[in-house]
Amino acid sequence: MTGWLEGKRALIVGAGSGIGRAVVDAYVEEGARVAALEIDPAKCEVLAAEHAEVCVVQGDATTRAANDRAVESVLESYGRLDVLVCCVGIFDFYRSLADIDADQLDGAFDELFGINVRSHLHAVKAAMPALRESGGSVVLTESTSSYYPSRGGVLYVASKFAVRGLVTTLAYELAPDVRVNGVAPGGTLGTDLRGLASLGLDEARLESPDRAAELAARTPLAVALSGADHAGSYVFLASDRARGITGRTVHTDGGMGIKV
Repeated sequence: MTGWLEGKRALIVGAGSGIGRAVVDAYVEEGARVAALEIDPAKCEVLAAEHAEVCVVQGDATTRAANDRAVESVLESYGRLDVLVCCVGIFDFYRSLADIDADQLDGAFDELFGINVRSHLHAVKAAMPALRESGGSVVLTESTSSYYPSRGGVLYVASKFAVRGLVTTLAYELAPDVRVNGVAPGGTLGTDLRGLASLGLDEARLESPDRAAELAARTPLAVALSGADHAGSYVFLASDRARGITGRTVHTDGGMGIKV
């Protein structure tokens, strides 16, 4: 793909690592002018150093203030906003309901749904007026966990089903002005996806020496996908080539839907 997003102005939320960072790289390569919202100051520094042309905003995507500030930065820097991408997420490391103490449940729910769901709502709410004006589009990050059990614990799977619901509902609410679609990645290499602090999992990571082999063994296509492998779908859905598509999801999961 070359120039698929030429002339587009995009905001990537959760842009400092993993899939979000890969989307930034792909959007820049495809000609978009890009702004990024990222909570981690160190990741913001790296992103700004490696992409001097990207407008980097440091802030917490679960808050209204950070999303408002990010959208304002896009409009001040680029004059309009055409594309919003949300890649913020946190994992529960397969904790079942039985594994969560009753006194931890409220905190874990609030933390996980605040990051995985509320961040998307704040981002879309902040961007809606600008996207309506430009006739733009939104791409939300679902997961294989939005469709299949066992791809996470009870809270993570529930949160990703909620994002799947957002794609459908927001596509309905924002039509005909704004298209809303999703990408549902499978397990991904190098995501830096951390766990819930409320469950003592904030230092946990999915990476392991055998991660690539483990991911490939799960999928019918026997592939271990990286953020860059998923990023092309975010490019397509934001491009004018997808102008007739809304309320749909691209499954970049190595063929999980045909797994027996």
